[in-house]
Amino acid sequence: MGFFTKLKKLWHGDEPKTEQAAAQPTADASPDALHSDTADAPWREELTLALRQAEPRLSQWLEALLRDVEEKGQALDERLLFLFEALGAPIEEARDFVAKFNTWLVDMGYSQVDEFRSELQFRLALALDLEDEEDERDRLFLKLSEGISKTKEQITKRIDSLVSSHGEMNDAFWEELEEILIMADVGFEASQMLMENLKTRARKQGTNDPEQFRSLLKAELEEIFKGPRRIQAVNPPEVLMMVGVNGVGKTTTIAKLAHRAQMQGKKVLIAAGDTFRAAAIEQLEVWANRVGAGFFAKAPNTDPAAVAYEAMDKALAEGYDLLLLDTAGRLHTKANLMEELKKIKRVVGKKHEGAPHRSVLVVDATTGQNALSQTKLFHEAVGVDELILTKLDGTAKGGVVVAVALQFNMPITYVGLGEKMEDLRPFEGSDFAKALLS
Repeated sequence: MGFFTKLKKLWHGDEPKTEQAAAQPTADASPDALHSDTADAPWREELTLALRQAEPRLSQWLEALLRDVEEKGQALDERLLFLFEALGAPIEEARDFVAKFNTWLVDMGYSQVDEFRSELQFRLALALDLEDEEDERDRLFLKLSEGISKTKEQITKRIDSLVSSHGEMNDAFWEELEEILIMADVGFEASQMLMENLKTRARKQGTNDPEQFRSLLKAELEEIFKGPRRIQAVNPPEVLMMVGVNGVGKTTTIAKLAHRAQMQGKKVLIAAGDTFRAAAIEQLEVWANRVGAGFFAKAPNTDPAAVAYEAMDKALAEGYDLLLLDTAGRLHTKANLMEELKKIKRVVGKKHEGAPHRSVLVVDATTGQNALSQTKLFHEAVGVDELILTKLDGTAKGGVVVAVALQFNMPITYVGLGEKMEDLRPFEGSDFAKALLS
């Protein structure tokens, strides 16, 4: 049974508490059992009733929590602590969450609830392991739909016209579809692959009706984005080697990944392996401090493999759960860069068997077909395990998402849909297909 399901059952009294669960404080616990300085505050009883009467969804709990709270301060802190206590979370975790959130508010200069509500819900979803609940999935789908609006406008209107102007899926239909796909930056090779798959799917279903095309395309996209299965377990600490050319948003993506992991209770170390750009080291350190992650760097122009080796030492010695290893992205010295990445992989693997557990390529969706050539280059050199596509909200040619998945059969794990921490979102192929064609 999932954590969220257990919470719902415990919250509504549908399941007897286990001995362990009973030991955790809940909203029904006596004031003495609740570790708070506000045990007698009148709002506690009112909030308890409001939470119990609300739907068991994070957004509804947050609605009750923020009632009559308009800005940051003691009232918000007390209610956040109460929510953690009511859900049985350790008080240390609750206090750590509140402290880090307040630090972030100061850094961002936010004071009004309307300014930070969305980020608060995002952080709570991660911290309380509620990201997969229906409400959060709805929020993600809405964000994804908004993020690919430019691509959607480019493709959907053309597909509508295609369907309405043809009586059957004949040669003229497929030729026009090819033009639509290429215009959306799916690319020639991937467009050919996609059309052959769609023709096969149509034949198997015994249909030649253009009105059935959308459902065929949606089913095909879902199949394309499934990607290969892989072993998730790793020998800790987990090591991610982050690769990609300069300018794709790799630094901020590392920060966002660190932020997610921190909110999930992991101890994160960021290592500055791009040693030939002093600005890259400084920028990464600023982000590490901002998200509360550990940071490791050496002097500019140090051998990147030496940085990786010593960062691995630090991660092992100090009990880190995750090491995010930044690397250089200087394509003008392509051969040297690829040899450097291979050396980093060898060195880290010798220090910690199995590492790096994943090589993660960050590509900029707005670069279109260049994203394909970058994927090919890095995959041939170091064996890319997964892709993160940034700036998907800034392009009308998001068809490159389809091209990458089709041609390289590797998972797209996250997409960037904006500048905020919450805008790096897990990628779900079925949601993308639905958002694109709805």
